[in-house]
Amino acid sequence: MIRVLRAFGEFWYDFIVGDDWRVAVAVVVALAITCGVSTTSIPAWWVLPATVVIVLPLSLWREARVRRLRFRSGADGPSTGR
Repeated sequence: MIRVLRAFGEFWYDFIVGDDWRVAVAVVVALAITCGVSTTSIPAWWVLPATVVIVLPLSLWREARVRRLRFRSGADGPSTGR
């Protein structure tokens, strides 16, 4: 039973957090801000799209930088096999 619960928890962690925990945190913060803004007279629809516009390029930039550094060090480089 413990193994099943652990597998269930690991699935949901991987599904929600995925490869970048920073994006998951940004989504949770954006949802909290949306909830807070929705209690005021200010429209709340713009919070999540604004979060995507900010977080997506930062996440892509960070991943591209990491891959570029790995490629330069030869860790991810193409192997000739000759």
